[in-house]
Amino acid sequence: MASYVEVDREIEAAERDASPQTFPPRRSTEIERVMSNSSISTSTSESTRRSAHMSRVATSRDLERHPTALSRIQTQRSQHSGTVGKDVTKVRESKKPLPDFGAGKPYPPPLPNQEDYVVEFDGPDDPLHAQNWPLAKKVLTAAMLGYTTMTAAFGSSIFSAATRSVGAAYGVSSEVGLLGVSLYVLGFATGPTLWAPLSELKGRRLPVVLAMFGFSIFSIATATAKDLQTILICRFFGGFFGACPLAVVAAIFSDMFDNRTRGIAITLFSMAVFTGPLLAPFIGGFIIESPLGWRWTEYIVAFMGFLAFGLDLVFLEETYPPVILVGKASELRRRTLNWGIHAKQEEIEIDFKELVTKNFSRPLRLLFFEPIVTLLSIYMAFIYGLLYLFLTAYPFVFQGVHGFAAGVSGLTFFGMIAGQIIAGITVLLQQPWYQRKLAANNGVPIPEWRLPSVIAGGVAFAGGLFWFGWTGYREDIHWIVPTLSGLLTGFGLMSIFLQALNYLVDAYLMFAASAIAGNTFLRSLAGAGFPLFSSYMFDGMGIQWASTLLGCVAAALVPIPVIFYLYGHRIRAKSAFAPTPPPDGMHPMDSDEHEHDPEKEQRERDNLVAAQASAPRSRGDSVV
Repeated sequence: MASYVEVDREIEAAERDASPQTFPPRRSTEIERVMSNSSISTSTSESTRRSAHMSRVATSRDLERHPTALSRIQTQRSQHSGTVGKDVTKVRESKKPLPDFGAGKPYPPPLPNQEDYVVEFDGPDDPLHAQNWPLAKKVLTAAMLGYTTMTAAFGSSIFSAATRSVGAAYGVSSEVGLLGVSLYVLGFATGPTLWAPLSELKGRRLPVVLAMFGFSIFSIATATAKDLQTILICRFFGGFFGACPLAVVAAIFSDMFDNRTRGIAITLFSMAVFTGPLLAPFIGGFIIESPLGWRWTEYIVAFMGFLAFGLDLVFLEETYPPVILVGKASELRRRTLNWGIHAKQEEIEIDFKELVTKNFSRPLRLLFFEPIVTLLSIYMAFIYGLLYLFLTAYPFVFQGVHGFAAGVSGLTFFGMIAGQIIAGITVLLQQPWYQRKLAANNGVPIPEWRLPSVIAGGVAFAGGLFWFGWTGYREDIHWIVPTLSGLLTGFGLMSIFLQALNYLVDAYLMFAASAIAGNTFLRSLAGAGFPLFSSYMFDGMGIQWASTLLGCVAAALVPIPVIFYLYGHRIRAKSAFAPTPPPDGMHPMDSDEHEHDPEKEQRERDNLVAAQASAPRSRGDSVV
């Protein structure tokens, strides 16, 4: 019992440390009531007011909550506070007088306390919560979603094998044909602006099912198109719909897996995202060489998409906790005939201004005005652009120099795939080390712990580019030598992406979605643009010098994670969005340089509560 009370006090301590002026001292005679999902106000003003005195009533049930339940409550609070439209007070403000009630009726008396009718999960073992699903169900769901994600990534690059055939069929250059790849990746950049907020409002299942249906339809439309403009337009919308699993599936894994297993799940998801584009070229190459023709590169993708759509439609269940509670509330209303029962998510109303702010304005502000997000996004955009540039560079070496057919040339991408698998395994093997450091720091993660892998990956990636260029331009050097350079480039690509994204999440917590959205936007633009100039660069400079130029740029970007490893804490301390604990012994309000900023205090309070919620509550709940 005493340990549970300590957990309760730890949650409040994080809030008090973030903004001591907002939380007055508690009298010794008062008993604190734990903040639960049902005690959150949807109004910002109400939220601030209620958190100031926290309903100090003696409620033994709240005091006896399980630590896992407390963690989930805090997670639901952060999810609700970050959802578009949760602040219904702003939406309903109006200067017009209230209309008459009608039919001569007076206004009814006030209803009972609304929060008494908000449903919650029934303890830490509630079978409705996705983290309590049987392991076999979680694994099958993860495999199904991994296939869905790989299908979307696969579709991005298989068209690269068809660009020459498309160019010849419609009388345009192969560079114009490459627009089919670039516009698809451009769809990756724009798609999350719809799918991410939709997954917060309506749950994870609906956008995934809708998106895979749209993805499959536009793949069929590309395969049957009669002119080039139709092909390019359909490729863009194929990427727009295909962006959904890339944006939402990681969130589904976070819903299903707890701190002990989430890191493994996200690593496997990332491997599906980045191996998908490299599996497609050899399949597309063999299709192009066969009597089937280029249109079957899209038919194959459409068949894969319809299979994913069918699996998701039949077997995918909702995993987003707020939307699961909506279903629970609906059943209780129907069976009890009590129309007041509802879930917190049902109080949300769409606010267009907030939608623009959270999905356009804030990500762009973070991208352009936060040094960490800006520099890491530039680095990751360059790496991601090279992933799609390789779709053109490899044919220059293995078809142009060594004379391979298109299908056989695509098999050389397995060097990069092997490197990515090695990087994924390396990250997984680092988890015991990371957990020990986490336990030694009382469960509080330090973002800079992620960066050694990024630094090592950056060195490996630059080395792989030099290796590829200076062994791939001569026919007398065996083809296996430039193929093996993919071990370094694949290792570097996966190490940089996986741990840099984790670094952004750890550094920005409540604003991590906006930071990643800005990062995704910039790197998708690079992925769309790099293939368009790749053939000119390799033709004009030669394979060895073009690769040398790219390798020098990659080497010049390696100091970015080094700088953040050494000075990241100081940079985050000056950020308005990245929560940084004050130095030991200093109270947040003790510094003379600290100005009273209620908005920043609210951000810090939300961030620290989120960090407290995600911190392990016992030895068995360590974070991965």
